[in-house]
Amino acid sequence: DGGADGEGDERSESIDIATTRPELLSACVAVAVDPDDERYADRVGDTVEVPLFGQEVEILADDDVDSDFGTGAVMICTFGDKQDVDWWAEHDLPLRSALGKDGTLTDAAGEYAGLALDEAEDAIVADLDAAGSLQDRSETTGNVGQCWRCDTPIEILSTEQWFIEVREEEILDTAQAVEWLPEHMYERLADWTRGMDWDWVISRQREFATPIPAWHCASDGCEHTDIASKKELPVDPTESEPAIDACPECGGDAWIGETDVMDTWVDSSISPLYVQGWPDESFEPTTLREQGHDIIRTWAFYTILRVVALEEDVPWETALINGMVFGDDGNKMSKSRGNAVQPEEAVEEYSADAFRQAMALGGQPGSDIQFQWKEVRSASRFLTKLWNVTRFAATHLDGDGWEPPANPAYRDVDRWILSRCSRVADEVAAAMDEYRFDAALRTLREFVWNDLADDYVELTKGRLYEGRPGERDAARAALFTTVSASLRMLAPFAPFVTEEAWHALPGTDGSVHGSTWPEPGMADREADTVGAIIADAASTVRGWKSESGLALNEPLDGVEVYPDQSPGAPVDTYDLSEAVNAPVRIREDEPDVELVPVGVDPDHATLGPEFRDRTDQVVAALESMDPADVHKQLRVEGELEVDIGDEVVVVPASAVEIRQEHRSSSGERVTVLEGEYSTILVTR
Repeated sequence: DGGADGEGDERSESIDIATTRPELLSACVAVAVDPDDERYADRVGDTVEVPLFGQEVEILADDDVDSDFGTGAVMICTFGDKQDVDWWAEHDLPLRSALGKDGTLTDAAGEYAGLALDEAEDAIVADLDAAGSLQDRSETTGNVGQCWRCDTPIEILSTEQWFIEVREEEILDTAQAVEWLPEHMYERLADWTRGMDWDWVISRQREFATPIPAWHCASDGCEHTDIASKKELPVDPTESEPAIDACPECGGDAWIGETDVMDTWVDSSISPLYVQGWPDESFEPTTLREQGHDIIRTWAFYTILRVVALEEDVPWETALINGMVFGDDGNKMSKSRGNAVQPEEAVEEYSADAFRQAMALGGQPGSDIQFQWKEVRSASRFLTKLWNVTRFAATHLDGDGWEPPANPAYRDVDRWILSRCSRVADEVAAAMDEYRFDAALRTLREFVWNDLADDYVELTKGRLYEGRPGERDAARAALFTTVSASLRMLAPFAPFVTEEAWHALPGTDGSVHGSTWPEPGMADREADTVGAIIADAASTVRGWKSESGLALNEPLDGVEVYPDQSPGAPVDTYDLSEAVNAPVRIREDEPDVELVPVGVDPDHATLGPEFRDRTDQVVAALESMDPADVHKQLRVEGELEVDIGDEVVVVPASAVEIRQEHRSSSGERVTVLEGEYSTILVTR
């Protein structure tokens, strides 16, 4: 706390102020108090003298003063923080520039001129104490603006700048005519616009940027500024003279070129005008602006301001707003955290297409995106799968001048994959129209990986390799239609590999990026139902073979499929039979099977501690018993009486495991598999 001494006729006593910036006492231009603070009710309007520096300042009343902070009286200096700026403007106070661009005090600080701020603070506090003006000092916590690059505290300087007028209502009315995705992003722009305290500062003190095309008259006392005409542009005023010969105000012919340059948003805000050929062409709003939510207050705001000022129109029809990118650890990417990833890292290891997909899957419009290496790896594996499917198709479409038949004799699985492809094309198009790139890509990947590669290709290999010409051509036609459609739909997400695959696929021409969106037009509800039953049965049986250690081409005695719901039409089992290497029957009744006990497995770890030297006798007796009798006794009694010759012992249920097998009504051993759409009985 430092005391300000009162002088003159109005008041003689001092007033104690609380400040966190004693180094800026030389810039003090007023003292402010809360108008409701009874301590200072009769002091408003008085003048007091600032200790050490001597300037007289007025005591003002302002509602923004916190009467509970310090002494309830604060100094207003130019400028310690943004609150000082607001008070300075509101009360029309004088300007005392005590801090220079080099971070040291100016001549306004008298004997402290040239000191850095921390040095000045120490010296001034010491001198206040020596002069008896320092009443108290204590620690406090506050928010200090810092440079985001180097964490250096930011100071406010008063310098001449160039501005463009901000017309609040004009900007808000224009922004409301734009479709914002997500819709609530409009409120971010509206809140920023309503909170603007001053116009757009467009000048910057940098070496490289677009010059401000203006010259200042060099004559003493003349303040005329000449701004270049459109015909003079582009021009660097530090290298060229203005078009006029003499100053229209004083007649002088010496000029000083403006050294300030334009803010980067002045350049970027012209983007929709530039892409539409303005000013040589008449302006029409562009379709889309895609940008991050962190620059709504800059890029979006200034673009709207500029375009409505020049053309009285919206800059774009739709603003698609995305979020920030977070690191693999879930935190916002930054070099200081060590979680930043350069795109080149992912591109070099996994490809640009894999990186592109990982980012597309990150989230919906407006949401933040977490970069995850596992998503890049997953995308890379998917691209390998896509390439392999394309090569497989190319192998069966190339070599004999094959062309799609006019009326292919499609089987059920052909109609199913074409129906699925038709529905996927519609779903992906709808998702893309809503800018739900994540949903579109997930739908596509599930279709290509699961339906096309894992199910359809495996189901049709029999026809493709050994089928009769008509059957083979039908499979080839469906395969070509589906693979070519998949490449076109995936092109926005994997532009490089799809282009390469497109050229590798016989029957295509030009670039995949110049092709039309696929519209197979073969959606068929009956084909969906029947095909799903076939694909699910094939996948279930093949998965069981793999888990059982059987070769996928291991022949089976038979497969019976019991759909959960009637397909409503006959099911063509040809491709399913080829895929599982077994005769297949589709049944509409319930499976008639029962679980039959076939063996008794004693648990030695449980029996040993219980029966010790009699364990071997107990085990032998258990293994010789009828599994059905053991199962029944355990179910009824919960324990088992076992005759070991010289006595009958009681064995707990936990010491015995009953092996069971499914048997059909004929007594034949079967394996029961539960698929997504059916119960499947397999006999070997």
